Amino acid sequence: MFRQLRTAIRTGIVTEPAPQGGEIERIGERLASEIARLFGRSLAIRQVDAGSCNGCELEIAGLTGPHYDLERFGVHFVASPRHADCLLVTGPVTRNMAEALRRTWQATPDPKFVIAVGDCGRDGGIFRGSYAVVGGVSDVVPVDAVIPGCPPSPATLLAGILEAIGRPR
Repeated sequence: MFRQLRTAIRTGIVTEPAPQGGEIERIGERLASEIARLFGRSLAIRQVDAGSCNGCELEIAGLTGPHYDLERFGVHFVASPRHADCLLVTGPVTRNMAEALRRTWQATPDPKFVIAVGDCGRDGGIFRGSYAVVGGVSDVVPVDAVIPGCPPSPATLLAGILEAIGRPR
């Protein structure tokens, strides 16, 4: 244990510095001002994996980590759909997840909006037509916006959320 501690002290901090400026900052600042204007508080998102390969989840998880720090823009992920303003749904909807997605949508209080993430969320992607897949998210619940990509980059995810909250419902 002491050997590991000595090595850590000798090595020092080896992580890369947080991004300064750039596309993420510009989009994030616009997102923060829109969230404050429209909600007067943070935007609460419930992320639902409806049967994805986890590529989109990796990018979403990256947004919540210290490198991008999504929460500084006023976006929070919540554990219950009852606390959510938005459902962020990834993957093609599998037969096993269709009813769970419907119930999650019903449990989310109005006004709510749904964002389908990735090409699979849009229309089933490469899994479209499979015996195990119902289809895209819009085949199960109403979708307000789609963020394309396989998987979408963190900047694309932020821009998609920004676009979705600006749309009239």
